[in-house]
Amino acid sequence: MSWGTELWDQFDNLEKHTQWGIDVLEKYIKFVKERTEIELSYAKQLRNLSKKYQPKKNSKEEEEYRYTSTRAFLATLNEMNDYAGQHEVISENMTSLITAELTRYVQELKQERKSHFHDGRKAQQHIETCWKQLEASKRRFERDCKEADRAQQYFEKMDADINVTKADVEKARQQAQLRHQMAEDSKAEYSSTLQKFNSEQHEHYYTHIPNIFQKIQEMEERRIVRIGESMKTFAEVDRQVIPIIGKCLDEITKAAESVDHKNDSQMVIEAFKSGFEPPGDVDFEDFTQPMKRTVSESSLSNSRGDGKSEPKFGSKSKGKLWPFIKKNKSPKQQKEPLSHRFNEFMTSKPKIHCFRSLKRGLSLKLGAGPEDFSNLPPEQRRKKLQQKVDELNRDIQKEMDSRDALTKMKDVYIKNPQMGDAASVDHRLAELGQNIEKLRLEVQKFEGWLAEVEGRLPARSEQPRRQSGVYEAQNASGVNSCAQDRESSPDGSYTEEQSQETEMKVPATDFDDEFDDEEPLPTIGTCKALYTFEGQNEGTISVAEGEMLYVIEEDKGDGWTRIRRNEDEEGYVPTSYVEVYLDKNAKDVHKPLQKISE
Repeated sequence: MSWGTELWDQFDNLEKHTQWGIDVLEKYIKFVKERTEIELSYAKQLRNLSKKYQPKKNSKEEEEYRYTSTRAFLATLNEMNDYAGQHEVISENMTSLITAELTRYVQELKQERKSHFHDGRKAQQHIETCWKQLEASKRRFERDCKEADRAQQYFEKMDADINVTKADVEKARQQAQLRHQMAEDSKAEYSSTLQKFNSEQHEHYYTHIPNIFQKIQEMEERRIVRIGESMKTFAEVDRQVIPIIGKCLDEITKAAESVDHKNDSQMVIEAFKSGFEPPGDVDFEDFTQPMKRTVSESSLSNSRGDGKSEPKFGSKSKGKLWPFIKKNKSPKQQKEPLSHRFNEFMTSKPKIHCFRSLKRGLSLKLGAGPEDFSNLPPEQRRKKLQQKVDELNRDIQKEMDSRDALTKMKDVYIKNPQMGDAASVDHRLAELGQNIEKLRLEVQKFEGWLAEVEGRLPARSEQPRRQSGVYEAQNASGVNSCAQDRESSPDGSYTEEQSQETEMKVPATDFDDEFDDEEPLPTIGTCKALYTFEGQNEGTISVAEGEMLYVIEEDKGDGWTRIRRNEDEEGYVPTSYVEVYLDKNAKDVHKPLQKISE
């Protein structure tokens, strides 16, 4: 089966077919090129997707990736990045193995095709020239024959005419002979040309054209084989990355199987555990007994029964609520007239500290927390302090390593002065020494806070007490919430109910050691507690409604009065909470004062 023998007369169709084959090849090249662009675009989109969901450094999201589920998601993102890389490999291999090779092959194919069809056209032109020569020789032979016939007929006519001279007859005879000779020559030339043409035609259709068409056939078959190999390469390029893509998918599956719900639950406990004990029982307050109102009191005041047990002063169980329980109104808010509460807020020191606490809460929201992490619950504070200590220790180790390296360098310079000046290292060594000393001081500071927190964390065997919300102060949105959640002491300092520093009371013996030698202040009168006040801050004292106490210092305009219960118990209470009876002749004699219930 050869195009040269079977398609000897289909030169134009073969030319069109081979051009169509090149067009098909170029179309396939365009297809592969667009496929590579799609692979690159897909890989880019996958990488952008993976990058979009990667945790940002030094952000809250980075801390969330300690859970097994989020770590599995992070592993999925990383594997998707590798997955995208395999699609880039597909694009690169297709470009180098298919697109580039076929593009070069198409150029060579066009040149080869052009050469073969040029030879075919040249052969056709040659045979056409031979045919034209044959036609010319044939026409000349035909013309000479006709001329010879006419000359012969003229000679015969002249020879038969008796009136024609002998000379004219001879001339006609010679002319006829000449024409016959020319016809014979034309015949010989035509015969020779015909033989030559037949030979050329046979050579053309049985030798030249078959050879040219065979070459064209081989060229076309190579094109077909080449495009088939390219399609096979197209599949192999994909198949080569399948194992790696399978590994990526296996890693994603492995990461998914590593998700541990129990471990994540335990990490939630470690992340949010406050260290507080659950709240204890709430004391029963009996409001069924009538109470005698004073002249300055309004009809909103309530009373407590005579049979109510005496309050435990110094205790903080009342008013301390668990973080997620809404805080009840204090007895002052329940009983005290609105005018008294307003006057007390506008004239007392807690007002100043309320604004301070509000400012502090806003600063904490903005991320400017205290250095000792006192705004956190005990357990979380301990963890933060431990992390800070570990971080400082690592910094110290780095500085010490740098100092050791510089010390070795200095020794080398001392032994080999030509390598460098040993004195040039002294300044840096001094800086490192100062940095190490500063870091050690920081470590000591944080270790002190850490020891304080670890010493104050309540044991499980202790009686649970009601706690207030850890972040209640941070979320305060107004003055009222500040006034309810925080109290100030007369000396201007303040503490937060939710801070663990107020959770553990310092024993009175430790606090009063420095003031054992001070003389007690004389009493200047007595007072009666109008409302129950729980002194939870340092310097204050708890009183019960209707209790009689001694006055040792008047209100100096700050809204606080200093009172005394006995020789060992004294402190400040809000002036609006007591009714003062000044006695200039009062003596400093501590007689038992009975609680008045009317």
